[in-house]
Amino acid sequence: MIDFTVEVDIDRPVHHVFVYSTDPEKLPTWQTNTVSSTPEQAGPLGVGSRLREIHRGPGGKEFESVVEVTEYAPDRAFALHVVEGTPIDAELTYTPTDGGTHLRFRAFGKLTGAMRLAEPFLGRMLKRQFTEQVATLKRVLEAEPLAA
Repeated sequence: MIDFTVEVDIDRPVHHVFVYSTDPEKLPTWQTNTVSSTPEQAGPLGVGSRLREIHRGPGGKEFESVVEVTEYAPDRAFALHVVEGTPIDAELTYTPTDGGTHLRFRAFGKLTGAMRLAEPFLGRMLKRQFTEQVATLKRVLEAEPLAA
């Protein structure tokens, strides 16, 4: 079983962090292995929305996944379930702090079949990757000027 949590404090209001981190067009700016993230249907994101994502793996090889939004609570929580691709779920929770936002990112999943053999390696790799991505999100958001 893969299950890890990454947490960070971001010096930006919760609404700002939530809107940015859930915008499919912004995903490649902080998830640096993401090439694109495209909604499968028009309209705002919500529970049941699906995104088709293209990621760049080791060696530059690209692979596709489809994720479905399983929780969408503005300024509080956002969760995704991979319906096509590596079966890893993600939960983001947003908590206001005196200085901005505490972001908690949890990834978890149980690999099956031959992939189960790679679970320890994949778990370590994903944790390192998402730790870097959350740090990039913090850097990107804190570098942006806040609207007056």
